[in-house]
Amino acid sequence: MRLVVRQDYEEVSQWIAYYIKERIKQFQPSKERPFVLGLPTGSSPIGCYHRLVDFCRSGELSFKHVVTFNMDEYVGIPRHHRESYYSFMWTHLFSHIDILPENVHVLDGNAPDLDAECRRYEASIAAHGGIELFLGGIGPDGHIAFNEPGSSLTSRTRVKTLAYETIIANARFFDGDITKVPKLALTVGVATIMDAREVCIIITGAHKSIALAKCVEEGVNHMCTVSAIQMHPKGLIVCDEDATLELHVKTVKYFKSIEHVHSSLIGKENLGLQGELLSSAAARSTAKGRQMFVQQLLSSGNEGESSADEEENGQERRERSPTKRRRTSSQTIPNPLPRDPM
Repeated sequence: MRLVVRQDYEEVSQWIAYYIKERIKQFQPSKERPFVLGLPTGSSPIGCYHRLVDFCRSGELSFKHVVTFNMDEYVGIPRHHRESYYSFMWTHLFSHIDILPENVHVLDGNAPDLDAECRRYEASIAAHGGIELFLGGIGPDGHIAFNEPGSSLTSRTRVKTLAYETIIANARFFDGDITKVPKLALTVGVATIMDAREVCIIITGAHKSIALAKCVEEGVNHMCTVSAIQMHPKGLIVCDEDATLELHVKTVKYFKSIEHVHSSLIGKENLGLQGELLSSAAARSTAKGRQMFVQQLLSSGNEGESSADEEENGQERRERSPTKRRRTSSQTIPNPLPRDPM
């Protein structure tokens, strides 16, 4: 599993949008061989979607030969209701890019036979050769799509009863009236997501830091369904600094060190893997040099901090916890966009 840590929501969005753009371009999709992309809703991907729109408008990217499958949809609200996920996708992405309407797939929460609709959706994914890249977000409890705690890790697309916490959290989108919030949804299963050839998860904000820590540092558990990514051969998590607050400091340094080395080897800072390049020829060209560089990062402080800053930060972290970084209750959590549980 790969963990990429960026500074904030803005950088996370830029990194993922660029990554998706490069994956599509490298794939060289055609009418006969389209790039199949799985997509989420919620506030987590909005910044990424807006940057993909920018790439499309500037001519750097085309969605003409891209097929999309969305993760989920509410049951029982009109398709064009302002809070349907169908409307969400057309508002934030599809209406602004050159994707063909027939290449857009969103579950129909008003189908006369919901179970048949779920089977049809799975069959359609298979007919397109499977999903190349599945992008996803998570809730504070670590759920992905509507696969809430307790969901089977072998689940497929199905009808799902929403947890009461999810219903309460989503009431703000329905005029604060909990009675208006749908109680059922159609969702792809955990296994459906993990069948994709690559899975990329967006995790931002301190309110999701516990879920990230469980996903990265603990075992696979159906009570934190995103943890299934540990078993994926090509799993990627992109998070911001706030989301790492519950991770051990050494864990964060370890993954950052890998990205430093990776960045230097591919020589592409514009991929969002910015950081200092290896400073010596030995570090650039020899395994021993790279190992020394990694060890140096693991023993040093955060990027760009002076020795005095590191000492001060180290003292602050020791006061908070002997092993983990925790935010004190008096600190303000930046919130660049309102976030829903997805």
